[in-house]
Amino acid sequence: MSISKRSALGLVRTSVGEQTVWALVGEASFRHMMTACITTLDLEALPVDRTEVDRHVADVMSALETHSSRRAETPGGASWLYVQHVPVRRLITQLVRKLLALSAWPEFAAAPGPVTVAPYEGLLGLRDSSSREYRAYTVTWSGVAYALGAPALYNPERSARLRKLTTVRPDSRLAGTLTPSAVPASEVVALSWSSRHAQTLLPVLEELAGQGRSSVLVDLATDPVELCPTPAHSSITLHPGPSEALTASGTVPGLRRDAEAPAGTDGVIYVGAHAVRLDRLERLAAALLEGSGGGCTQPSWRAVVRVEEWLQELLDAVRPHTVLLSNDTSPLGALAAHAAERHGATTVNVQHGAWISESVAWLALHSRHIVVMGDRDIAPARSWVRHPKAEIHVLGQPRFDALAGLGREAQRRYLQKLLGADSERGAERIAVWACQPFGPERLQAQADIILDGLKAAQGHWGLVIAPHPAQGGHVFDRLLRGDGKPPVAVADPRVGARGCLAGADAVVSVSSTCGIEAVLLGVPVLELDRPGDRTLGLAGHAVAHRCRTAADVTDTLDLVSRGSARVPREARDAVCRWRGHSAADIAQLIIRQAEAGISHTDPFEHHPAGAESGLPRGEGATIR
Repeated sequence: MSISKRSALGLVRTSVGEQTVWALVGEASFRHMMTACITTLDLEALPVDRTEVDRHVADVMSALETHSSRRAETPGGASWLYVQHVPVRRLITQLVRKLLALSAWPEFAAAPGPVTVAPYEGLLGLRDSSSREYRAYTVTWSGVAYALGAPALYNPERSARLRKLTTVRPDSRLAGTLTPSAVPASEVVALSWSSRHAQTLLPVLEELAGQGRSSVLVDLATDPVELCPTPAHSSITLHPGPSEALTASGTVPGLRRDAEAPAGTDGVIYVGAHAVRLDRLERLAAALLEGSGGGCTQPSWRAVVRVEEWLQELLDAVRPHTVLLSNDTSPLGALAAHAAERHGATTVNVQHGAWISESVAWLALHSRHIVVMGDRDIAPARSWVRHPKAEIHVLGQPRFDALAGLGREAQRRYLQKLLGADSERGAERIAVWACQPFGPERLQAQADIILDGLKAAQGHWGLVIAPHPAQGGHVFDRLLRGDGKPPVAVADPRVGARGCLAGADAVVSVSSTCGIEAVLLGVPVLELDRPGDRTLGLAGHAVAHRCRTAADVTDTLDLVSRGSARVPREARDAVCRWRGHSAADIAQLIIRQAEAGISHTDPFEHHPAGAESGLPRGEGATIR
């Protein structure tokens, strides 16, 4: 997880006539500078206010929506910014952070001025990430200068690193044998493009199959590791998605104009003191959406258009009454929700992970029925829904139903084997780190706090790192080359945190839903809350211990060693209302909606208090 600490570029104060100009130059030239200068690495390290970033991002996205959202649409009428809102918003967030960091540098604040590009630097680049497939795009500093109006006649749109990356290619394991028109008619179509989606959706489809209801599970994954398992029930048809369509690339018609608009205030949005040109943002967004390297997680615009055509053919053949999703906000989810509405099918979205407004890329839910995990999710769901007849149902999480069957003793033996229970490396107590695909530098900072805390704790603690399903295990090599104090091991990615946490003495999480699973199983949770990291807010509901420093980790582990207090059921229900039959409850919701002709139902009135099936009173909330 090592990361270079060297900056290639820096910002230097110059002048043109009497105007101050800030030029991007090679860092090597700094030794000759007698004026204000700073490396881009040091500039990006300046603290910025998270709330201010979020506010400016919302303003910029709103302005971009007004300026150009209708310039490009799918044949089905979905605008480019509706479908691609999440990747574009993440790119804008990177731009805003850099602009606020620039304003936070005292030298620039004292003498603001235009910024010039670095010759031949690409306008879009990549941040480091430990994810196998997801690409963390960013705006380079030349891209920042371009957005502010600087000429960039000789700057390519993509950085050299981005241009060298191999694009996603169709994998032979992803090729389909059935065309959409050959898929049998079924009552439900479900869409998955990650292993977590499959774990959420399959239990619901199996419950439906047990009641004689047929379904089609569409697997849109472009990473073979994320493929859906073969359903056990014959009433569930597993159908691969159009892998070749998902790797398509090409321009975005409508966003590529022959000439730029003249600079003016009508096409400008201010981020603090910085005037950002909306036409330039549009071009940066278009460049982002033209590549094909993002697969199902960040499909290109051309891929979106082709997938919509494929989905339309599938829905025409299957004629479902319900489209079931586990994410209706990212590009494929938003596209599917739009296609289902056009087709007259109702949409049901099952909450994929915990919702904290600061950690959600786009505060939008597009489906007709929103299934949330816990009581605390009702309020954000109410404010995020976009469907005019949306209803909210508190039914837990289907993939958590399997928690009741986890073998604690077997998992404990696995953890002990990883840490060498029969050798000097053996640990008396074991913590599991439910990891996530953050960048290498952030992972290293988190690891330092955890390891220092374990090392100082009473007793002999060991750490098992459970990689995220989308994470490559090689990023943890550096942690395994220590002195063995505390002992550290990495779980098999196929086992994951779910295969470890029941056997742990404690679970460490930043924002992994495995922290919620540990709470439901009664395993103490340490919620790592470093500056700049966004957590699930479990500590705020008194179901986890907030740990900001290594000393906090040590104190909490010592508390665990002495025996921590049991988490009240009411506190757990706020985070996730878990009874072990969430899949059955969601299946009943789907069946009732179909039988009622997709009419409005009130979960409060149709189910008696204390019922053990269906929707017990208080298990749902309805909005219109």
